[in-house]
Amino acid sequence: MEKTNNTPVKWVLDPSHSELTFKVKHLMISNVKGEFRNFTAEIDNEDFAKGLVKVSAETSSIFTNNTDRDNHLKSADFFDAELHPTMTFVSTGFSKVDDAEYKLKGILTIKGVSKEVTLEVDFGGLNSDPWGNVKLGFSFEGKINRKDWGLNWNAALETGGVLVSDEVKLVGEVQFVKQA
Repeated sequence: MEKTNNTPVKWVLDPSHSELTFKVKHLMISNVKGEFRNFTAEIDNEDFAKGLVKVSAETSSIFTNNTDRDNHLKSADFFDAELHPTMTFVSTGFSKVDDAEYKLKGILTIKGVSKEVTLEVDFGGLNSDPWGNVKLGFSFEGKINRKDWGLNWNAALETGGVLVSDEVKLVGEVQFVKQA
């Protein structure tokens, strides 16, 4: 089937070259890193800066390299993966800071709660792989307060402070493949 000039172009996630991770301070002294292993993303416009970005992550795919902690994070204390199997992000704006830096604003929905977040995005570039696929690469980071989405569980420490920080650092490396 031949492509026509008015065929809509979108970018879809290349999951084998992408990761969605987070870091949370534990015991007030070090960070614990985790990831969501199953997620999808797309940009619905050939010009990514003008496109709508949609991301969906399976909350049950959370992985922190500790089965007990992963199960706790999937429970009602945190993501409540059984009742809320996905969390989503839908962009509301993509603004250029300079040739490689952007700000991506959007609505992050976790456990049925939707709040606006802003992510700092670095555009890695556009290139073709050896099989002729055109790809875009991005790195992003941002910070959220987990309690804004009802992820409230915590424990006080005898020495003062809390077991788990409220601040969560979001970090990602994503690669998209051009589709027509």
